[in-house]
Amino acid sequence: NISTVLELIEPDKTTREAELERLLDEFGLTRLRASPAMALSGGERRRCEIARALAARPSIILLDEPFAGIDPLSINDIRHLVKDLSGRGIGVLITDHNVRETLDIVDRACIIYGGQVLFAGSPEALVADANVRRLYLGEGFTL
Repeated sequence: NISTVLELIEPDKTTREAELERLLDEFGLTRLRASPAMALSGGERRRCEIARALAARPSIILLDEPFAGIDPLSINDIRHLVKDLSGRGIGVLITDHNVRETLDIVDRACIIYGGQVLFAGSPEALVADANVRRLYLGEGFTL
């Protein structure tokens, strides 16, 4: 998975192998290197997906539903990884229905409702917006 991307990006085999080891270590995947993707848990799969994307040395990464189908411990791991990516200057665009897990790791949030942008702004402003609460979050929503 990760090696395939590195082969496209890095021509030098020694550098490629070192980068693979770094990514496997950083994402806690070293012990799983010989495992087929189908044998990985949801959280392991998600970490592998992110590591594979980072192998391409992006300036921005899109994470589509990164918290879907994974256990609470893995959700926490992914949240920390996203914060770390942002701290490295890598832009992170997340699409997710899990508002609680997402709002505290983003700088800006958008709510799309009925095919239209209902709201775009800070997480705090999103939670406070009466229209967002009425149509999307529910009146009793709290963080």
